[in-house]
Amino acid sequence: MPEDIVTRNRTLQIEWYGEPLHDRFRRLLDRLRLPQSGLAEVLGLSAAMLSQLMSGHRAKISNPAVLARLSSIEAMVAEPGFAALPAAELRRRLGHVRAHATASLSLPPEAVRPIADPVAAIQSLLRTVASATEIEDAARLIEACHPELALALRVYGNGRTSAARAHYARLTGPP
Repeated sequence: MPEDIVTRNRTLQIEWYGEPLHDRFRRLLDRLRLPQSGLAEVLGLSAAMLSQLMSGHRAKISNPAVLARLSSIEAMVAEPGFAALPAAELRRRLGHVRAHATASLSLPPEAVRPIADPVAAIQSLLRTVASATEIEDAARLIEACHPELALALRVYGNGRTSAARAHYARLTGPP
């Protein structure tokens, strides 16, 4: 495949997903300690399709169920304490994602657990998908029309955790 098509596909991935899919999948492969074929199985993709998405030979994930599974897995690895999960619990959770994330993007009520530390989860998510410079650039772009959203990007994406916790407490009130 000509390099210009791979470049175009990676550019489209950045536009659609915020970064090349290679980077998103690589983070998951590293955090989950899975081979590509294992991640492909959990996502509901063929190993060849995952490889094509990672290499830029394909640009888009067109199946909403795959996107739902990807989001579920990313949320799971962003949870505080994820690194300490026993292997059996990780396998159970991945099996649940594989079995229950559907095209409707719904999970059964028993699968939805409150996030123990929402501020840490938000910071982790933002810092996983974008660099500090990218977050600041995005905040600058939307600041005139959406100042509160720009502030949130700055506070959670680039700010200190103590400032993010104070901001979150102001917005959500006492527990």
